Amino acid sequence: MLIKKSLKLIAIFCMFLSSISQANELVVGGKGYTEQLLIAEMTTQLLEKAGYSIKQTTGMGGSLLRKAMVNGQIDVYWEYTGTSLITYNKVKERLSPEDTYERVKTLDAKKGIVWLTPSKANNTYALARRKGDHTDLNSISELAATYKSGTELKMGVSAEFTKRADGLIGLQKTYGFRMKRKNVVPMQTGLVYDALHNGEVDIAMIFATDGRISAFGFEVLEDDLQFFPSYALTPTIRKEVLDANPELSGLLNELSGKLDDKTMQRLNGEVAVNNKSIREVSSSFLKEVKLI
Repeated sequence: MLIKKSLKLIAIFCMFLSSISQANELVVGGKGYTEQLLIAEMTTQLLEKAGYSIKQTTGMGGSLLRKAMVNGQIDVYWEYTGTSLITYNKVKERLSPEDTYERVKTLDAKKGIVWLTPSKANNTYALARRKGDHTDLNSISELAATYKSGTELKMGVSAEFTKRADGLIGLQKTYGFRMKRKNVVPMQTGLVYDALHNGEVDIAMIFATDGRISAFGFEVLEDDLQFFPSYALTPTIRKEVLDANPELSGLLNELSGKLDDKTMQRLNGEVAVNNKSIREVSSSFLKEVKLI
């Protein structure tokens, strides 16, 4: 009788431990490029240090990842405010970075997604020149004036950028200039950086947190009319998961507070240019900022 009671108590205790373990198991998602792989790995290491068991699911397309979160298959991943605003919520009006965040936070709350504190890393479109070349061009307004004066500058862009309202079409309208077709050089996104670095184009469309900006010494032109949408890198989490684990907001917000454009450029460059591993760069950074 005593043995049976003991076995029953052991079984109940094991079930209790199992329930704790399952409650602390989280799925961290990420898209398939360097920055997303890095932030997913940093999140994994940070949460594992805090005692969570993590399954990492990365390399996903943006739309698939978003659907996976809505469907409860992904618990945590880092999204860009502009992506949710424009791609997922189909909002067409131009909003400030602050209003963009507030709008997606409100809209996505209806889908059970909580937006935590946005980082200062804004992976939006940007225009850049080589350091030492065209030093009179420090803003997009100055670039527009140069085109309006008839100066022939070649701009390397992705094919997608030429067709987007938040790309070249809207850029020319906002800044009041028009480029000649021969001065627009469409190519694959990854080749744009090399084209600028090698002097094949004068100006290039880039992404603001790409590691090649600092590695190649590019100078980013100021978007002085704030045309490009805000794409603030922000931790998002399912409300159900956050309600069960409220301490996650503090952990993820602390990491978010350590990230800005220069930091992400450096970390992305360590992987994309210096060929260090995602795991190594993530671990080194978390130790550097004393998060692990």
